[in-house]
Amino acid sequence: MRALIVDDERLARKELMKLLEDHSAIEVVGEAQNADEAFEMIETLNPDLLFLDIQMPGKTGFQLLEMLDSVPLVVFTTAYDEYALKAFDVSALDYLLKPIQPERLSETIQKILQKEKEKKEIIANGDKKLGLNDQVFVKDGDRCWFVSLSNVRMFESDGNYIKVYFDTNKPMIHKSLNALDEKLDERAFFRASRKHIVNLSWVEGIEPWFNGGLMVRLRGGDKVEVSRRQAAKFKDMMSL
Repeated sequence: MRALIVDDERLARKELMKLLEDHSAIEVVGEAQNADEAFEMIETLNPDLLFLDIQMPGKTGFQLLEMLDSVPLVVFTTAYDEYALKAFDVSALDYLLKPIQPERLSETIQKILQKEKEKKEIIANGDKKLGLNDQVFVKDGDRCWFVSLSNVRMFESDGNYIKVYFDTNKPMIHKSLNALDEKLDERAFFRASRKHIVNLSWVEGIEPWFNGGLMVRLRGGDKVEVSRRQAAKFKDMMSL
């Protein structure tokens, strides 16, 4: 797996690189000292894994994740105990407390390899659309989540924000629905109207609606209206 180390402390980066030499399954493809530098490297190198410091000058590790459209596997590295619980709150794969112990790193590597086995390998292109196997980072106030797009049943526009529906959560992210629609794989997500994008794998029922439109029922009970303009395209996609 191709890994990027993100840490503002040079000695911390070098120490982790040294420890990773004992784990041939992990290839360190780069190191970054801040979030902005890491963002550029992630866009260029497309790593499978981030070893990510949380507290850095400028943007934090969490703010870096908010900048990404699709988030690789993440292992937080931190010297602060108070951040450990937050790392689990956002469903990170693992966290490593500095100074990193070789035995603890070995445990983390095993989790990484197991996760990689479970995940279908995807060859990423620069213009790859986001599909059901991708995960995104969502932050709303003090709460954070890593969310697999397969678990997101729909997106709803709300002014300059988008409400993301997954599990019992509906956090808001600052992004336009048009911008999001351009990044999502249209084979998995459908623009039902100017206000909604639905995950096609969550569609449970369809019925005729007013003015030639459709009403879509999603697993869990949510209902979304498909505009008349989009109804014909939706019927074709769903083979009605």
